[in-house]
Amino acid sequence: MQIAFVGDIMLGRLVGQEIEKPDRTPESFWGDALPVLRTADLVIGGLECAVTTHPHPWNRYPKMFHFKAPPRAAEVLKAGNIGLVALANNHVLDFEEQGLLDTLEHLDDAGIAHAGAGRNREEARRPVVVDVRGFKVGMLSLTDNEPAWEAGIQRPGTHYLDIEPTPPAFRRVAEGVEQARSMGAQFVVLSVHWGPNMRLRPPTPFREFARGCLARGVDLIHGHSAHIFQGVEVHQGKPILYDTGDFLDDYAVDPVLRNDQSLIFLADVGPEGVERLRLLPVRLHLGRVDLATGPDLEEISTRMQALSSELDTVVQRRGRWLEVRLERQKQLARAA
Repeated sequence: MQIAFVGDIMLGRLVGQEIEKPDRTPESFWGDALPVLRTADLVIGGLECAVTTHPHPWNRYPKMFHFKAPPRAAEVLKAGNIGLVALANNHVLDFEEQGLLDTLEHLDDAGIAHAGAGRNREEARRPVVVDVRGFKVGMLSLTDNEPAWEAGIQRPGTHYLDIEPTPPAFRRVAEGVEQARSMGAQFVVLSVHWGPNMRLRPPTPFREFARGCLARGVDLIHGHSAHIFQGVEVHQGKPILYDTGDFLDDYAVDPVLRNDQSLIFLADVGPEGVERLRLLPVRLHLGRVDLATGPDLEEISTRMQALSSELDTVVQRRGRWLEVRLERQKQLARAA
């Protein structure tokens, strides 16, 4: 099967205004990237906003940004073939606990699976398993953002974890993987909203944490939070997407770091894990994402190749696609 991974999706503020316009169809937000998204058997992304009409923003301590999308946002996600979203992040409670509860309800009504936030701690930490054409994909979602939003025994919130390569952190992940496997998962994704904004490279503790999670049964790391994409690492045959960047939003564009440039990460998954990993550059506009062309295509491709090379990963250019070399790392893993 094919799983497409995309970065953070923010459907509030100016994008929310676009969603409310009668002449905007849900499909229009995905531009000419839509056929690629619909080719995938499953699209996984990070939902970086609440879907709610709750009027009161979080104000228990100062917070600069509050993102709220209208209920019709669920139709936009469905139109983009997004079937699974990570909710552990620093915006899902922007409109208090009620905003989170509304988000869960709207996603459930739309048939969009989710993980990383819930009505209580058990639900927030619970992995989700989806059945796609008879193949079961499990996902854990966690974040190191907004520790005050951590779900309690009877309090709605997120799956918060202080992300460090420590035994307690690894134990939490291992427990989630075991639970996902017990639910029938044949392939397990760890989706992580981690670290500060606008960083081109993952810090050393994140790299150690990611590798440790792969050793404990995770098959692929799906990272996001930086608003810009980072390089791909292949460790013992398993991909680490340290940051998949943004995918749909209204954010101001940094002219150097170019948070309006990103990629679709398309993984061919089989019984032994990821068999092929291809990347397709995209360009973000207000309320629309399109396939990258011209200078954008060249810049994205060159940057991804350079950043991945720093992580000892070979990324080859094939037309407008980038292909990650997996075979050498798989051979090393088998030899070990």
